[in-house]
Amino acid sequence: MRIGELSERTGTPRRLLRYYEEQGLINPSRSPNGYRDYDESLVDRVAQIRGLLDAGLPTRIIKQILPCLNKPRVIHFSDATPEMIATLEHERDRMSERVTCLTRNRDAIADYLEAVRAGDRADTTS
Repeated sequence: MRIGELSERTGTPRRLLRYYEEQGLINPSRSPNGYRDYDESLVDRVAQIRGLLDAGLPTRIIKQILPCLNKPRVIHFSDATPEMIATLEHERDRMSERVTCLTRNRDAIADYLEAVRAGDRADTTS
């Protein structure tokens, strides 16, 4: 598939797809006329990359762990170095802190919405 189709299917701007290629995160093949040809498997790969970026992992770490990801959520580590494990543990802990903060904020917003809606119901019944 061409870059435009991959962009549409993944919701990823073409510029970011080119950046992922520059960083070695995806490797499309090239047609004889030089156009990039994206394999169907790259739809899932781009989703993985975006998820890891959204989680706060930098591209240099993503590049290191991508070869270990065969499918979303399936990880095989046969040659993990102590440095890689320490880096991933640090990133995991940082993500856990973000999850706690986001959960707290989500719950506060939910409580606020519940109070606002209860106030609206009280106003309409009065």
